[in-house]
Amino acid sequence: MDSTRPVELQPGEGAPGLPCPPDSSELVRECLNQFKLTEPQLRQIQARILGSMELALRGEASPVPAVRMLPAYVGSIPHGTEQGDFLVLELGATGASLRVLWVTLTGTEGHQMEPRSREFLIPQELMLGPGQQLFDFAARCLSEFLDEFPVGNRRLQLGFNFSFPCHQMGLDKSILISWTKGFRCSGVEGQDVVQLLREAIKRQGAYSIDVVAVVNDTVGTMMGCGPRSVPCEVGLVVDTGTNACYMEEARHVAVLDEDRGRVCVSIEWGSFGDDGALGPVLTTFDRILDQESLNPGAQRFEKMIGGLYLGELVRQVLAYLAQQGVLFGGCTSPALLRQGSILLEHVAEMEDPSAGTACVHAILQGLGLSPGAVDAELVRRVCAAVCTRAARLCAAALAAVLTRLQHGREQQTLRIAVATGGRVFERHPRFLSILRETVNLLAPECDVSFTPSVDGGGQGVAMVTAVAARVAAHRRMLEETLAPFRLNREQLVQVQAQMREAMAQGLRGEASSLRMLPTYVRATPDGSERGDFLALDLGGTNFRVLLVRVSTGGVQIASEIYSIPECVAQGPGEQLFDHIVDCILDFQRKQGLIEQSLPLGFTFSFPCKQIGLDQGILLNWTKGFNASDCEGQDVVGLLRQAIGRKQAVKLNVVAIVNDTVGTMMSCGYEDPRCEVGLIVGTGTNACYMEELRNVAGVAGDAGLMCINMEWGAFGDDGSLGALTTCFDKLVDQASINPGKQRFEKMISGMYLGEIVRHILLHLTSLGVLFRGQKIQRLQTRDIFKTKFLSEIESDSLALRQVRAILEDLGLPLTSDDALMVLEVCQAVSQRAAQLCGAGVAAVVEKIRENRGLNELTVSVGVDGTLYKLHPHFSGLVAATVRELAPRCAVTFLQSEDGSGKGAALVTAVACRLAQLAPV
Repeated sequence: MDSTRPVELQPGEGAPGLPCPPDSSELVRECLNQFKLTEPQLRQIQARILGSMELALRGEASPVPAVRMLPAYVGSIPHGTEQGDFLVLELGATGASLRVLWVTLTGTEGHQMEPRSREFLIPQELMLGPGQQLFDFAARCLSEFLDEFPVGNRRLQLGFNFSFPCHQMGLDKSILISWTKGFRCSGVEGQDVVQLLREAIKRQGAYSIDVVAVVNDTVGTMMGCGPRSVPCEVGLVVDTGTNACYMEEARHVAVLDEDRGRVCVSIEWGSFGDDGALGPVLTTFDRILDQESLNPGAQRFEKMIGGLYLGELVRQVLAYLAQQGVLFGGCTSPALLRQGSILLEHVAEMEDPSAGTACVHAILQGLGLSPGAVDAELVRRVCAAVCTRAARLCAAALAAVLTRLQHGREQQTLRIAVATGGRVFERHPRFLSILRETVNLLAPECDVSFTPSVDGGGQGVAMVTAVAARVAAHRRMLEETLAPFRLNREQLVQVQAQMREAMAQGLRGEASSLRMLPTYVRATPDGSERGDFLALDLGGTNFRVLLVRVSTGGVQIASEIYSIPECVAQGPGEQLFDHIVDCILDFQRKQGLIEQSLPLGFTFSFPCKQIGLDQGILLNWTKGFNASDCEGQDVVGLLRQAIGRKQAVKLNVVAIVNDTVGTMMSCGYEDPRCEVGLIVGTGTNACYMEELRNVAGVAGDAGLMCINMEWGAFGDDGSLGALTTCFDKLVDQASINPGKQRFEKMISGMYLGEIVRHILLHLTSLGVLFRGQKIQRLQTRDIFKTKFLSEIESDSLALRQVRAILEDLGLPLTSDDALMVLEVCQAVSQRAAQLCGAGVAAVVEKIRENRGLNELTVSVGVDGTLYKLHPHFSGLVAATVRELAPRCAVTFLQSEDGSGKGAALVTAVACRLAQLAPV
């Protein structure tokens, strides 16, 4: 069904006119049938309201939506930990009086203290006089009420229930549109009523009171239900009038321009049908009632549902039937013919079967009528017809809201609680049961429970205020927790300068947290490289052998993955390298290369000290390897010895390469300006082409040398201490190498999830997350994989999908929790990207200054899952580099297979340079 397409309502069973059949039972049937609504009619009303809601949410002005969707600026529902003392001021809810309440919330579910309240009559002259006098009176009433409490110098928080038509512009800002209910104070319409109250309280000067929120009774009804196992996210009021509110996804509310979280939207649905949409289901009695009302043609839906009108509809029908001779022996009375003589209370009592006929007779006699024996039953049928129609119309509108929620949250089944309030629910015995039955018919995919709200205008408004106070307090604690992760430009400039200094020290051979290791790679590809090369990529329990063909048409790769059994990885070193050569031999057979001696590049991703292009001393095994007699040995030499033992193999090991250099070389083949390599994955590292004259310990002054920075260890000398948070320290202490790789532990994918987990634990201990309840699952180390940061921060995910990811981790959370977890992830990943960007800025500025250039154009080859998969990481790195190195035009290129293709290209460049070298 197209929910936004106007739906034409079909006429009901009853005719719009009222002919007078001779048979009185036929007349009664014709009369009452007008109030019957068929299922198709109800579904048409539901669809029409839903379409109008969606038009209004999108902010479309044409066609004019039949309902108004007004944000109430309430973004959270109660979760049970709200506590403290709160004031409520009610103005306009009870006619010519105002009420002040003191509400104490204990933060303990099921244990709430009874609010204390006092009502003050408003003199008639204040209702019609200057607005300042009315608000000064309200402030005096507040002071008089508080004189009974030991307030002292406490600062009190107040919720303002202002029950007049307003344009709400914030939680604490509401512009009065027009006075109603007999009020006509001058100088208030068009003004912010919260500000007027604040000024009056300030003039009174007796107590320190913060007006936190202005709330209507519908929102108060929803909020007054308190925490439940099924969230209460809909409020429904049927009192003198009718209205509803619900928690909408903020991204769907065009006027807010928000893309995260939820916001309470008040649905002004009383005016539905003012455009004529309800014409086919209006009875003659509805039309008469509307014509005689104070606002003909307006609030047509409300006039079919609201308690102010149900009694009047019943009176119209009874008067008509009496005039037709069907009731009361054809007699009427002045009271029966007088507008407003039958009230909602009368209708509820007369319809209630348990009240008996005596109750009906008593009410009718009070109207000056003399009911006969059968009159009581017929009057009861009239009351039932009017009220049943009201309940079913209300259900159609509520079903539209529930359908909107289900579609907006893309849920197959919506489980939700609806808070009900208002005198119709309180006094009419069957209204709720009819409502529930009809909602089940119209929205069968919604599992709805109904909860009566207790004093929505009082305790509900207090709860709005309490929730606002809780959210504000939690926001402060969240900001304080994340503040150390929000780095400013000055801090990033300092990191850049510290890295520049550490680079210079490392290049000079002085003590430095940056080792600045020569790789003996002296050039990047220039595009003239040609030939077939082998590459070996060893960095874990699986390794690859590759054949890389470099030709004028580009680079072609064939590869195969081989496994290294645990017994081999942890056995004798000779056995490990024999196994590697056996795998190379198998690959050569499959590729038809047995008789060929091809140059080989060896990517060896373990800590090494490189002393030549084809010489690398293994410092120590990692990643589960512990092969004996290898540490302290040249791994290329160990590989060559194994080749020698397998005499059928012809191999020429040209270069040993780490993955960072391979990444730079892989991108350098596509872009000759690529002179920097960057890895941001499980770990992080960088390399770049340095002037050979600056590299101590390597002979020669002319040309370039690729330097492996090993920048993961930057800061191991304490230089990053000012930026290290308590959460970084916890992650470091629990790592296998405490005190080492400090820069890497603030940037790389292996650690970001753990930083987030520790922050979440801290926020939980403060009561900010998960209602302060200890989540056992969150105690588990490494539960929060870094890939979840990438998923959670994706712009394409709605908040419900963020919640689903976190719930899959076993974290039971609210929408508020999901938003805060998102902010934590953003803060941690943003800091990581900014620190990485500061490092890159240091490198490219070093290259620019080395060459004495005013401006440098350079490319950076990048690899690593964090950089490639995180939705914002690459953009943040680039933005930071632009800010810190404005004289460098830096392009970032994502590498394809740096450890395989890159190793082959290092070998290819080495072969090219060897051919050019003088004999």
